[in-house]
Amino acid sequence: MSTPTVGVHSTNPTTMPSEHARLPVWNAENWFYEDFEVGHKIRSLRRTISEGESMQFNALVTDMHPYVADEIFATTEGQFGRRLVAGAFVFSAGLGLVATNCINAFSYGYDKLRFIKPTFIGDTIYAIRTNMEKRPKYKELGLIRASYEVFKGEGELVLYCEHLQTVKYRNPADFEGQARDSGQTAKTAEK
Repeated sequence: MSTPTVGVHSTNPTTMPSEHARLPVWNAENWFYEDFEVGHKIRSLRRTISEGESMQFNALVTDMHPYVADEIFATTEGQFGRRLVAGAFVFSAGLGLVATNCINAFSYGYDKLRFIKPTFIGDTIYAIRTNMEKRPKYKELGLIRASYEVFKGEGELVLYCEHLQTVKYRNPADFEGQARDSGQTAKTAEK
């Protein structure tokens, strides 16, 4: 296996000075299917969820449920005695912490999304991504399954899900006949 690189040299946009366009793009990996190792883990930095961003997310998605938007309800009538952070925001923020911008990978979907414990305004979260499995899928793309675990505080699991991604092969000929949908391309499979 070759070492995956960070910083893509291939974008070369024509809308900026050429000396800028030639610079590697930060957080834009060019890993191929062959570069993903089952069992490989990464951990994110931590981030504290503020009231402002929680309410901004709620307003953006029109989630004004009393548990996430009404302090009086949450503290006097709610089950937890304080306001929650919307699960969709914990999902988005948690996965965003360990997301990569691999230019050869495309999201295929999520499985097994579970909100294990509540997350509250002011909680600090971090995430761990683990490559679980990979298999040939299409003529030019393999399928990667990775787990995402979002923790709060010092290791309390609050969210679990599995992310499926299709990833380009470096050498498609190496996987000829192995793909489950080997006669299909990704474009024809979507139709």
